Amino acid sequence: MKKLDLLAATALTLFFATPAFAQQQTTPAPAPSDDSQEYQSSNEIIVTATRRNETVQDVPIAITAIGAQELQNSGVDNVRDLEQLAPSIQSSTGQSSATGTTIYLRGITTGGDNPGFEPAVGVFIDGVFRARAGVAISELPELERVEVLRGPQGTLFGRNTSAGALSIYTALPQFETHGYVEGSYGNYNAYGVKGAITGPVSESLALRLDGSYRKRDGYIKDANSNRRFNDVDRWALRGQALLDKGDITFRLIADYYQTDEVCCATVSVVRGPMAQVINGIAASQGRTGIYTGPPSDRIQAASPNRNYGEKVKDWGFSGELNWDLGDVKLTSITAYRDWRALRSQDIDFSGIDRAYRDNYRTELKDFTQEIRLQGSAFNGKLDWLVGGFYLNEKNDLTDTVRFGNDANLYVDSVFNALAGPSFGGKVQFYGSLGPTVPTPGAVFLNPAVPNSLAALTSVYGATLAPLVGCFRAQAGTAPAGLCVIPGFPSTPIPGLAALAASPLPGATPGQGNNNDVFGVKTDAIALFTHNIVNVTDNLSLTLGARWNHERKTMNASINSNTGSCTFFNNVRAGQPAATAYANLLKQLGIFNNLYLLSCNPAVNSEFNGNYTDSFTDDEITGTVKLAYKFSPKLMVYGSYDHGYKSGGYNLDQATFDSVLLGGNGAQGRDLRFGAETNDAFEVGFKASPSRAFTLNLAAFYMNFYGLQSLVFSGNNFVVQNVDKSISKGVEVESTIRPTSKLTFQLAYSYIDAQYAKSNNFTGTPLQGQEGRQFQNQPKHTVTGAVTWEPRVSDNLKGLIHLDFRYNSEVNIPSSNPDPASGRTAIRNEGYGLLNGAIGLQTNDGKIRGEIFVENITNTFYFISGFAVPEQTGNYNGYPGYPRFYGARLRFGF
Repeated sequence: MKKLDLLAATALTLFFATPAFAQQQTTPAPAPSDDSQEYQSSNEIIVTATRRNETVQDVPIAITAIGAQELQNSGVDNVRDLEQLAPSIQSSTGQSSATGTTIYLRGITTGGDNPGFEPAVGVFIDGVFRARAGVAISELPELERVEVLRGPQGTLFGRNTSAGALSIYTALPQFETHGYVEGSYGNYNAYGVKGAITGPVSESLALRLDGSYRKRDGYIKDANSNRRFNDVDRWALRGQALLDKGDITFRLIADYYQTDEVCCATVSVVRGPMAQVINGIAASQGRTGIYTGPPSDRIQAASPNRNYGEKVKDWGFSGELNWDLGDVKLTSITAYRDWRALRSQDIDFSGIDRAYRDNYRTELKDFTQEIRLQGSAFNGKLDWLVGGFYLNEKNDLTDTVRFGNDANLYVDSVFNALAGPSFGGKVQFYGSLGPTVPTPGAVFLNPAVPNSLAALTSVYGATLAPLVGCFRAQAGTAPAGLCVIPGFPSTPIPGLAALAASPLPGATPGQGNNNDVFGVKTDAIALFTHNIVNVTDNLSLTLGARWNHERKTMNASINSNTGSCTFFNNVRAGQPAATAYANLLKQLGIFNNLYLLSCNPAVNSEFNGNYTDSFTDDEITGTVKLAYKFSPKLMVYGSYDHGYKSGGYNLDQATFDSVLLGGNGAQGRDLRFGAETNDAFEVGFKASPSRAFTLNLAAFYMNFYGLQSLVFSGNNFVVQNVDKSISKGVEVESTIRPTSKLTFQLAYSYIDAQYAKSNNFTGTPLQGQEGRQFQNQPKHTVTGAVTWEPRVSDNLKGLIHLDFRYNSEVNIPSSNPDPASGRTAIRNEGYGLLNGAIGLQTNDGKIRGEIFVENITNTFYFISGFAVPEQTGNYNGYPGYPRFYGARLRFGF
């Protein structure tokens, strides 16, 4: 009967389940002599999600714990690899792997593409807070375990955990000498080596040294050269010392990490009318402007003298003291982190040299101190904990966006093409098309694709329709002729003559944003308490609270040197000649478009000057949890958590308010965005009906207020606080181990994360998304793994490992959704990713060889996307990894 019950439970889990991974262990358990005997216990991981040592099954929190062996089987090298193992977590990368990486939990994320934007998912490595998601994706050394905590974790983990926390614990120094060396080689000329050695110096002092190096060619090709983008070239070194004096332990860690890579290129997905202009310019120079093949070719056309270089240097140290004072335990964690990134970027994402980013520098310096005291009282009825936290952060950014050699040519060609091929290429604002009238449609126009009123209005709307009609009516006449626009019958407007004979001052290559400097200083203080009241032997009540106080001070120095802004600054200053010409452009309906093309907000010298601003946030967060154990094998719980993430500054001058667009002028507070809070409710159960089977379920409902959303305005990324958002769903986790040699892990999550219907996004970048699922968040996700280690001989065992992830269809951030279908310009249909490994290892695990494949089916998908700046109708995407394969060999000693 026991086996029948177990088989029934197994079948039920295979139908419903999701991976708990909570049953993996740091060292393998001894195999039973007979698989037909009682199923072997999986020796659950001990986790510290509540700052106490407990098994996953005893913690009333939705948590996924992944042990060392599972991490090794899945080939986890960095944080981004973890999403293959836990359905509620995912990550994406935008313009930069260093500053453009985001981590999602339960559909909630913030961060990416702007270092002033802090994450909603906190990342902690050995108890030390990592300030940004991009800072946390460095190569990981040998790990002990990873804990994925879902839902607000602010009471214990503090700032930037309003959606959850990711806690990574590395392997400790050991008092027995051992180590390993591992090498790998694969396609895309990928190779790597890593290793570690640990051992005692004395009876109370042990040391450990970890190191790694990894290199791989890029998987995106340039259509205009033999260059490759999105490569890997990184190394890391980490040293530890562990002093163990019995009642006192002290762990010191120092590490250094460096990259020198080319990331992140994109592929063209949707091409609008502006693609014709870009390809026309590029063709005249013997290049490809925009690659028109399928995105799955993984080819981008890039400017020949521009790149996506990215260098990161990251170092730091931490010291953790644990002191057993008898009835009280003291824990102190002191840390300092210094992270710097330097990158360049071809920001027009095309083969013409419209604009580029040069020497974009980001620096983050963080000092943190946490102190905790904990103990028990009333004969174990109360398990109490109190603590304090302090952070000092300095966030510095230097931005340089510059005009390329084709900047003026692009603006003139846009308006020339929109006017129609019959006009002969004489509509130019900067005189870049030359003094002679070219053969109609021969150089900068694509005669195979007629330029028409429909093409014009699809890009700039109906406001330019009179201008097009005017140009066509005057086709073939002398430039000095008058152009009468319908609607202005009594006021002849100088059209062709004024536009053709009075070029505006244009952009000089290399001019633009000349080292804009932003600095944000943050001081954060918190006091917290977390207490577990054991009401009875089976019923426990958790009460926690945290007082958060943050002060942020911003300084900015804007130093744009943009020749093409000269005319517009004269308009702003009220210069008569400039004002008269501006009025003409406004009557023609093209002033704003010419302004945004010629004097983009990112390089607008209107904003030049020095700015300061500061604010203070205070918030009390907390948690209430009630857990009841029906037996040692079954627990149910319910919880309420109040989460919070402080406001901040959008470090981009494009956020300033322009006078010429009807604003009040640039002020320091323009860069500020508000705090977000959330109220989260959760119920769940954790069951272990046998030693070979666990099943955990959680259902949650989270209300977010003022959710910080980083959105693309069409020109730049800006932060928008959303009044109300909702994330709700169900997560199931299970592990099945029918024998000591075979393990199944399955997982499912349903996440309905959306902007509330009560929002009004009219006129904002989120227009049309009220009541719709967050972009890039699938509603249904399934993950799973199977590991089989059959006995091969007395000294050898095999390894067959498969893990997979399935994501249902999602809209990729790119355009506003279609009102009828709800689809955006870029979209992933439902897709699956399958990884695998097969190999041999000794029974003690010291020698191991395997062949591995990632993305076995070579599935093509997008991890992110965007509307290309200044190219209305063009949308680009960041493709996911292609198929990677290779071999690994590991020797332990």
